[in-house]
Amino acid sequence: MNWYAIGVIYKQEMLRTWNTMLQSIASPVISTCLYFVVFGAAIGSRIETVGSVSYGSFIVPGLIMLSLLTQSISNASFGIYFPKFTGTIYEILSAPISFLEVVLGYVGAAATKSLIIGAIILATAGFFVELNIAHPFWMLAFLILTCITFSLFGFIIGIWADSFEKLQLIPLLVITPLVFLGGSFYSVDMLPPFWQKVTLFNPVLYLISGFRWSFFDVADVSVGISLAMIVLFLTLCIAIVWWMFKTGYKLRQ
Repeated sequence: MNWYAIGVIYKQEMLRTWNTMLQSIASPVISTCLYFVVFGAAIGSRIETVGSVSYGSFIVPGLIMLSLLTQSISNASFGIYFPKFTGTIYEILSAPISFLEVVLGYVGAAATKSLIIGAIILATAGFFVELNIAHPFWMLAFLILTCITFSLFGFIIGIWADSFEKLQLIPLLVITPLVFLGGSFYSVDMLPPFWQKVTLFNPVLYLISGFRWSFFDVADVSVGISLAMIVLFLTLCIAIVWWMFKTGYKLRQ
């Protein structure tokens, strides 16, 4: 394993984050705070509790997950797309490093950025509501697994995309609606029976439900199923990335 090559890619991506601090970290944190203020104040005044949890506290895991998913995809997709756009991807492909080392560098940096943002949002939420994390270990596990999985997914999008518009296509038209419809701001039990069944086909529901369980010990679906879903998605993303590098899909053209 060429740890030096991994470190170079990782440091380069992290340096780009520090150079664009306002856009990379401050912007998603501010946006999430606005979500929290608007939803917490407007809806929280009408819905005091969801189950045994105050509404303001209830939406915190959903807001964190919203930022984690969008930022993981954005960071990883742009990280690999920019070398394709400038042509420097060929230098990386011709260097004596394996595809695994390339993926570890880019995906590791994207996941680290998302973890930092998630930690900052979690700390910021503490100023608005009282938070008690029932299962800290599982909360951290869900955070890390989500960041890695969706960073890999963003990496796939970055390889697939051949324009800046395509980079935003899936996050805006697919991921964001799935997050909003996946129980970020409400419990599935609040929906009519028909829509409860429809929501079960939303894969993001299982991520948010498991993450919320780690906070409040309540969940819309089984925690075991939540873990199984994210591990399944992680495995699928790894398989697709491996296939892309093996076949040279949109990398050697």
